[in-house]
Amino acid sequence: MKKFTEHIDWILILAIVPIILGGLATMTSFGPQAGFFSRQLIWIAVGAIVVISIARADMRFLRDSRYIILFYIASLVLLLAVLVLGKTIKGAKSWFSFGFFSFEPADIVKLLVIMVLAKYFSRRHIEIARFKHLLISAVYAILPIALIMLQPDFGSALVIAGLWLGMALMSGISKRQILVILGALAVVFSLMWMFVFKPYQKARIYTFINPSADIRGRGYNAYESVIAVGSGGVLGKGLGYGTQSRLNYLPEYQTDFIFAAFTEEWGFIGALIVIICFIVVLWRIMVHARRGASNFETLFCAGFALLLFGHMVVNIGMNIGIMPVTGIPLPFMSYGGSHLLGECIGLGIILSMSRYERAMHRNDINNEFLGYAQY
Repeated sequence: MKKFTEHIDWILILAIVPIILGGLATMTSFGPQAGFFSRQLIWIAVGAIVVISIARADMRFLRDSRYIILFYIASLVLLLAVLVLGKTIKGAKSWFSFGFFSFEPADIVKLLVIMVLAKYFSRRHIEIARFKHLLISAVYAILPIALIMLQPDFGSALVIAGLWLGMALMSGISKRQILVILGALAVVFSLMWMFVFKPYQKARIYTFINPSADIRGRGYNAYESVIAVGSGGVLGKGLGYGTQSRLNYLPEYQTDFIFAAFTEEWGFIGALIVIICFIVVLWRIMVHARRGASNFETLFCAGFALLLFGHMVVNIGMNIGIMPVTGIPLPFMSYGGSHLLGECIGLGIILSMSRYERAMHRNDINNEFLGYAQY
């Protein structure tokens, strides 16, 4: 056990704790009748067990393509199954319902997409200049994106598309390929706007462009969220005094708008502390990425950091009115077991990988926070 704890990144763990506690503290303000606090506490306990179990295991078997492909196929089967057996919630057939809890496969699929892309790019970091490898990697992302869009869940599909683009950029694609990708994305977006997007999805984009156009309708959620954030002031109203959430003016305050509910009670200072904690989490994960024992470990860590960063930017952005409302949870803070389980699995894998990562020179360790480390 002592040998195991020696390799734990306590800075990373301790940076996540305030984020989790901030979410729990906000959920206590909703009242015991809501039940969010107690259920989230159970999921946190499950997540902690998952992190410890995976961190103690030797995850180097993930370098084997057979396991990666098996997991990837399993993720596609899950997405197909939810379309047949899933429960429709708010117009999206994205959940498996087991009575006392629900599970959203897309949260785990995002992690599996990171694995398969990390494996693919890690074996072709020199050949990535050849356009066919970029196309093949895109297929790995397009298949789950298509199945998720059928639910429909535009937010999760957008996250996976961002993961593919981000990991492709980190793998060293050329400027010409970047231009081709941007052109293709513009064409795809135009086609999706005409033939795929639902009216409510178009409405969210219209609202993002002009949020004040329909405050009582399409823009209500974003408008109330901005009010909640602004009313918190510098120090906040205090725990349990967030009127926007307690009086149900703020919709989905436990999931999509947890940051607004938290900021109303804890103010600018509380929000700043949470953002700093997220920055520390991302920094520590990228440190592990640079120390990765192989290209696979490096790309997996970087992909997971990209996933957390994307969720953080989109969620906080839509809470303060600068991003469209897409239903993306805030990592480790929003209520829900599915996304928390996926985050804990990813965290456990990174902690396991840290046990056999490359050592750093003392000068690199001293300078790594400033981004000067060279390998």
